Amino acid sequence: MDDSPRPLRFATRAVGAGRPPAAPDAPLNPPVVLASTYGSFGDLEYGRYANPTWTAFEAALGDLEGGACVSFASGMAAIGAVLELVPPGGLVVAPRHAYTGTVARLRELESRGVLRVAWVDVTDTAAVVAAAEGAALVWLESPTNPALELADIPAVVRGAHSAGALVAVDSTFATPMLQRPLEHGADLVVHSVTKYLAGHSDLLMGAVVARDAALVERVTAARALGGAIPSAFEAYLALRGLRTLPVRLERAQATAQHLLARLGGHASVVEARYPGFGAIVSIVLPDAEAADALVRGVRVWRAATSLGGVESTLERRRRWPGEAPTIPEGLVRLSVGLEDPEDLWDDLAQALPR
Repeated sequence: MDDSPRPLRFATRAVGAGRPPAAPDAPLNPPVVLASTYGSFGDLEYGRYANPTWTAFEAALGDLEGGACVSFASGMAAIGAVLELVPPGGLVVAPRHAYTGTVARLRELESRGVLRVAWVDVTDTAAVVAAAEGAALVWLESPTNPALELADIPAVVRGAHSAGALVAVDSTFATPMLQRPLEHGADLVVHSVTKYLAGHSDLLMGAVVARDAALVERVTAARALGGAIPSAFEAYLALRGLRTLPVRLERAQATAQHLLARLGGHASVVEARYPGFGAIVSIVLPDAEAADALVRGVRVWRAATSLGGVESTLERRRRWPGEAPTIPEGLVRLSVGLEDPEDLWDDLAQALPR
């Protein structure tokens, strides 16, 4: 008979990971450590290298993703640390549809000759694998922002590794609750912690998770040398938000699917995009004018550029100059929150063009 303990399930780990050891009078939550300097001859030394409040968050997210986590001041800082793994002049394979910050950073680095970029459609697995020949890094988003396309992560990983390239996956939309790229062989996972992981639109933070110790060491060094460290208080808030990720995302996903069924049949909706999981829905209206009218006409939904919070937000993505020209002018990205599904639908219905 096997008496070994059964592995804890995701929701239980989300609640329990990163807590201090149980002891009489010990706090259940890790404290906020506000320190720039520590006593010498220990593991901390200085506030740019480590902080116990970061460590608690990193332990929790690392446990959920299945690797070692390094936290950063923002999602862009985490992206930048991964791109520093690319050697000078190295080739990066990247999605044509992706977070505009990622695209802008890659274009800026390419313009200075720091690296080269091959832009691909992540849904065309053969094309992605072919582009990986001679590449240093294959960067994936899955689902992509805001087109909501899915990459075949295992197949891309196999092809990229055969070509000698690393694979990094921005899994912000999916979170470790719905997708764990390291289990499919990816080398690095990137998150904008600002979004679903923290979940309350009240902090900026990013994270990189990897299994390979050498990669973790290099990413950690990039954080220390670049100084893109999170504040202790934001790490505390992010860990508190992570505790409720399972219930928040489960509810938001159910509402997103409820809304999708209605949006898909609405006369003014040209297309409703949904990757099959998560709480982001993108709808395409006939033109920019119709999309702008929707965004300005809602009362419960909030017009805002971020996503993943408890409140439902929406925006027309092509209002940003850096958005890909292949994204329709009338595309509106919906980030579904925790309000009553019927209130969200009533609000959309009264604002959609008739």
